[in-house]
Amino acid sequence: MFNILNFGAIKVPEAKRHYILSDESSFAIKEAFKSARTSIMYATSTIEGCKRILVTSASPGEGKTTTSINLAVSFSQTGAKILLIDADLRKPKVAGSLGLDKTKGLANLLGGFATLNEVIQTSDLGFDIIAAGVIPPNPAELLSSAQMEKVFDELSKRYDYIFLDTPPSNVVTDSVAISKLVHGVILVVRSNYATYDDIDMALKSFEFTNTKVFGFILNDITHESLNYKYKYKYKYKYKYKQGYGYSSKYYQ
Repeated sequence: MFNILNFGAIKVPEAKRHYILSDESSFAIKEAFKSARTSIMYATSTIEGCKRILVTSASPGEGKTTTSINLAVSFSQTGAKILLIDADLRKPKVAGSLGLDKTKGLANLLGGFATLNEVIQTSDLGFDIIAAGVIPPNPAELLSSAQMEKVFDELSKRYDYIFLDTPPSNVVTDSVAISKLVHGVILVVRSNYATYDDIDMALKSFEFTNTKVFGFILNDITHESLNYKYKYKYKYKYKYKQGYGYSSKYYQ
């Protein structure tokens, strides 16, 4: 069973830093992320201790990284201790988007080349970040390793919420491989871009691993695409497929 929550319409525009949630963001965007935050807090309210949440999309270019960053910003505004992990060990975007060090991160930690304290960076946005680090030859294996479980256990003692930005689930298996370590998934869907079949495929992947899908965040929405939003929300059914090929200029 999927627990589908309506997180509202969040536009993730084309530039990077300019569209990270801030005091200068529009009222509509601020309220959309507050609504998403409230829904996520409600969905995780029965979970004791640290809440671990995976953020992904069905396909590249749907806005998952920008959304992950903005969710971390929004949650940090509540005073909670927040960690954002760039678990996209193939095409990482988080550190580059925030101007942080890319050289050490999760891959270095899992490979035994850095300590936990060495890879945690504090951003000026009010939360901590672990970058992806070096690009390894075996991302899925690292993410599903026993070492990753140990890292998660330790991080869960330090933070209230951990968000993981992961590769698109229909592109590679990484997000599905790591899903056993999280409490649930948020699927980012770009309006007038994602297809029903793509979303079917993503949901079937997490259904197969018995991973709870907390809900969807529909972004890049326009007045013209509202009909698409409601058609998706009320008439959606689930199916599955898989593939690889991955590039995005703006919405990654």
